[in-house]
Amino acid sequence: MNEFDLIEKYFNWARINPADIGIGDDCALISIEPGYQLATSVDTLIEDVHFPKNTSAADIAYKVLSVNLSDLAAMGATPKYFTLALTLPEFNEPWLQEFSTSLKALAKQYKINLLGGDTTKGQLSITINVTGVVPQNKALLRSSAKAGDAIFVSNTVGDAALAWKQLQQGNQPSQSLLKQFNTPKPQVTLGQALVGVANACIDISDGLEQDLGHILERSELGAQIDLADIPLSEEVANYVQETNDWCLPLAGGDDYQLCFTVPKEKTSALKEIEKELNIKLTKIGVITEQQDFEIKGLDKACQSYQHF
Repeated sequence: MNEFDLIEKYFNWARINPADIGIGDDCALISIEPGYQLATSVDTLIEDVHFPKNTSAADIAYKVLSVNLSDLAAMGATPKYFTLALTLPEFNEPWLQEFSTSLKALAKQYKINLLGGDTTKGQLSITINVTGVVPQNKALLRSSAKAGDAIFVSNTVGDAALAWKQLQQGNQPSQSLLKQFNTPKPQVTLGQALVGVANACIDISDGLEQDLGHILERSELGAQIDLADIPLSEEVANYVQETNDWCLPLAGGDDYQLCFTVPKEKTSALKEIEKELNIKLTKIGVITEQQDFEIKGLDKACQSYQHF
């Protein structure tokens, strides 16, 4: 099977928006509504770097699209389109069928069109470029935090990091931890709901400490957070209690939750969002004028994920 047959068989799906022109031409043609801005991001996942060699094709497909959707969520954007660059060591039809089925299902769930891409031979790696739309000048930015804002985190952190640690040690994580690592749920609906409520937002991909630090750097402000307030699952809480290793939930990464700041006058609106979406939103600290990042209860430096 050649490249064009592979694309036609596994990735030329019916478009959600027929006005957009995708696979079949040299470029995709995208329509955008007046009064909106495009939000776009790209991520690459590589075998043995971002996922173990024995990870299923279904989980790889889910994760690579999910982590890109998480970037859109952090901006408050609505997913619209994505392109796919797929590098394969060999042609494997059952693997491709499983990958395609999973990717298509998640794309359908979030109503996002696949509009093109590329295939090539080499070490297994997948790159997705994702595009969404957000109302003009309403996007959630890292640079918009204000002194006095409360800092919130969605759901829990540390589950994926604990799963990865156990896998590296040759142990089998629980199904709950493995699910958080292999198939993280992008907080797209929450991100959209935070537009007009949150001042600043970021998705937690490289670790809570480092990613919150990006908000502080861009906003030229500081923060005080408390270890006791960080939301942990029962398994991660037990791990921390046994090891006193707070660096795992603080710096482990791969959470794909949202960390965001909210002014005092919007906290009642946030409570309504929490109730409406049936999601756990936890206050972990406050933004400060003084440009220091204080983590109460932490007695050592943590090393968050570094790409190089």
